[in-house]
Amino acid sequence: MSTIPEKYKDYLTPYKYGKPILSPSGKEGAFDRYGADNMRICRHNGKFYCFYIGFDGKGYRTAMAVSEDLLHWKKKGIVLDAGSGHPWDTNGRAISSLLCDTDLYGNRELIKYDGKYWMFYHAYPGVGYEVGAAANGLAWTTDEELLEWHCEESPVFEKGAPGQWDGGGLYSTWIVPNNGRFMLYYNGKEATTGSWHEQVGVAFSDSLHDWKRYENNPVLKVTPNHWDSVFSCGQHVLFDSRKKRWVMFYCGFDAKHAQDGVAVSDDMINWEKCPEPIIPNGKPGDLDSIHAHKPCVIYNDGILWHFYCAVRPTVTEEEKRLFGHEYRCLTAARSKPF
Repeated sequence: MSTIPEKYKDYLTPYKYGKPILSPSGKEGAFDRYGADNMRICRHNGKFYCFYIGFDGKGYRTAMAVSEDLLHWKKKGIVLDAGSGHPWDTNGRAISSLLCDTDLYGNRELIKYDGKYWMFYHAYPGVGYEVGAAANGLAWTTDEELLEWHCEESPVFEKGAPGQWDGGGLYSTWIVPNNGRFMLYYNGKEATTGSWHEQVGVAFSDSLHDWKRYENNPVLKVTPNHWDSVFSCGQHVLFDSRKKRWVMFYCGFDAKHAQDGVAVSDDMINWEKCPEPIIPNGKPGDLDSIHAHKPCVIYNDGILWHFYCAVRPTVTEEEKRLFGHEYRCLTAARSKPF
């Protein structure tokens, strides 16, 4: 990481934990049999709460865990289940983002809007791993334990028109409250089948509904012939209150490995990418030898934490029986050694 330009060095977390923090269960019929993925963290009631997704072979579901030190997590169970009865999200619901403080060095507390806490999620209409054109939904709760969430019946944000860069479907979103309005950073792709690119666009709203797309989307594009040449997605947008600029942690993919990177902006629209990934995939045998992706970043007690989804091949016959062809879990890297 010594070759990374100075402007990005505040966001480096070179010390990998190297072990799972939240693991797939491997249990037949369990929501997280084949993977633990896509972590989202907030502070609430004096503790850290994380929402993450599990994959059971049919679809995603969202669960919650609680921690006091960011390293040891106690699972609390599913909060967004499958089987809604609505075709667009009946096979599962996957956490995208929470409405919360977005200061990189802030408290990351949840924000109430209209007397409720809010969660964005994404859902795929087909059975299997991310099958079909996903849409984005909204869920809310007044439960201070954050266990009972209520999902709106219709999608709050859907794919673009056919032929557009986001006309093939959506993935996760990231919500940013900004001067009384809201900005929604979202993933889109141009095709639902075959090969495609995933990129980041932004939309605006005076509420959490009725989103208007930015006319010059996407704002974070893939970079040809680079480590993020196929996907430039998984956005996690925070305000650096020390440098007075915006920071986007994101995921890049080159058709071989997915890795996490970072970009900076003064206006939330024009982003300057760091030329190298800041969480590279590991060596053969490492927990993240295939992928090190889907960032979740929080600052605590002078340490910057970067949580991510690590993927490696399964090795033993027992692992293959339990988890399939890959082992997919959540782990972390930090700015200081563990």
